[in-house]
Amino acid sequence: MSRRLQNLWDEEDDYDLEEHNMRAGLVASILMGIQNHRQTRNSLRQRLYLCRAELMPNPRFDTPWHQLRQSRNDRAYITTMGVDVATFDKLLLSGFAQAWDTTAIPRSDTDPQGNARIGARSLDAPGALGLLLHYLNSTMSATSLQQIFALIPSTISRYVAFSQSILLALLRASPDGAISWPQNLEEFEQNSLIIQGRHPRLKGAFGSMDGLNLAVQTSSDPNLENATYSSWLHSHCFVGDIIACNLNAPGSWHDAKVAFPIYQKLRAHTPPGYYLVADTAFPCGATSGFAVKTPIKAGQRLPADPQERSEFKAFDRQLLSFRQTAEWGMRAIQGSFGRLRIPLDINDPQGRGDLLELCARLHNSEDARLWDMFERMLFRDVRAGDRVARFHFTEA
Repeated sequence: MSRRLQNLWDEEDDYDLEEHNMRAGLVASILMGIQNHRQTRNSLRQRLYLCRAELMPNPRFDTPWHQLRQSRNDRAYITTMGVDVATFDKLLLSGFAQAWDTTAIPRSDTDPQGNARIGARSLDAPGALGLLLHYLNSTMSATSLQQIFALIPSTISRYVAFSQSILLALLRASPDGAISWPQNLEEFEQNSLIIQGRHPRLKGAFGSMDGLNLAVQTSSDPNLENATYSSWLHSHCFVGDIIACNLNAPGSWHDAKVAFPIYQKLRAHTPPGYYLVADTAFPCGATSGFAVKTPIKAGQRLPADPQERSEFKAFDRQLLSFRQTAEWGMRAIQGSFGRLRIPLDINDPQGRGDLLELCARLHNSEDARLWDMFERMLFRDVRAGDRVARFHFTEA
């Protein structure tokens, strides 16, 4: 009996030893995998950024940005930053320069209440604003920004984030960056009259709206990934100004749900007889309590009377033509702010919202001045041969 028990104990010890060896081997495999991942990541990092020794010695002098800044050329400014020289100077002198020079940059290793290092930063205020506008208006990599501004990666990311917070706060307080619904009957009527100059049957139309889906990074959370962030919707006046927007909504939502805040404005802050023009994805009708008109849907019944049917079709053609302004507005946003073409950070909803809001407010702030500049630069020479010139209406 004792020999049998001894054999059982020996077998159990062998089993425990085998299990221990398997666990040790598994741990060793995991550690080797982690080490290989770190080595791969470090090798990629070495290929994707530049060190100080590989950049221009002084970010404030003799850099590509410094040369661009000294040129004071509208074409060059618009090409690289999306604004002309006058708009750049206006943003700079409207409070950005003062905030940059007097506010400490938030860092985990410094006192957030400390004094700003005036004159000791790698970039002055114009350089910081130029860096942010280069970032917003292009899809260029961090390496390209390093070469233009002679900054290391950590400084690039810190300066972009800080400059973005400054400019967003500035535009929120500025009338130029306001996203404002028409305030009185006179403003609604003025917008409607200009629309009727091109589309006389659209009496009461004061703007158009549409939704825009933006790409984001993938998420390890299946629920978040299924929501496919991020989408945004805006309503804008035909002259180019955004008058309302709902930002950072899940892309899986229907347009009607995303547009709910705008529907509330239509219901509570829009005089009777005025409406927005949208596509067929948006619900419309007096029974809904808000005024949205859309083109004819497939299968929709037309009036039986020939004269009424003819008028209905003529109205629909003008409705469809004017709705194109919403498409142009969306493409104007993406065309001006190339950063929106790069997948946004899915794990940073606050950062996404701030970026979208900044782009919308910047669009409004630069809209009138930029279009006047384009009138002098481009439209004067190409309007006669422009294939879409017939859609343009210029108020006398």
